[in-house]
Amino acid sequence: MIEPGSGILLISDPFLKDPNFMRTVALLCEHTEEGSFGLVLNRKTEHTLGDLITHLEGITVPVYYGGPVQTDTLHFIHQLPQQIPGSQEIANGIYRGGDFELISDLLLNNQLNTSKVRFYLGYSGWSSGQLAAEIKEKSWLTVTASTPLVFDRDEQSIWKKSLLQMGGEYEQLIHYPIDPQLN
Repeated sequence: MIEPGSGILLISDPFLKDPNFMRTVALLCEHTEEGSFGLVLNRKTEHTLGDLITHLEGITVPVYYGGPVQTDTLHFIHQLPQQIPGSQEIANGIYRGGDFELISDLLLNNQLNTSKVRFYLGYSGWSSGQLAAEIKEKSWLTVTASTPLVFDRDEQSIWKKSLLQMGGEYEQLIHYPIDPQLN
């Protein structure tokens, strides 16, 4: 197990029942003594960016569910630090935030590689010590983030691919049923 920190993926245990995190993978963007901030990677919403932001009407870039906290806020990660100033590197080649007005302009002018950026409604948050306790309870497994996993367009496969990346005994977890009593 890898210690939590910026750029670490949190992979939910196959039996985690919390509906916000069942079979999810969250990218930790910040982890300090005060708490942690992350984004769920594998839950696409029915919204597009153009549905949510008036001046981007017609832009059909998908929006994902970042987590249950402040679901009226928009967050984004990307692989384009040269195009998007003001961003913060959270893992090797993975950046958070930056100049949203510039992203809007790039989108409107069809000058942004949308496979290298993802938008999220809300975020996942943990108070001081909460994430450590959840990891100790084995609610989460940890692995280092990689751009292929974080930006995988097949969001339904991210949870399984994350476990496969861990190898060994973890590979078997992908076959566990959601409710073992139904087995």
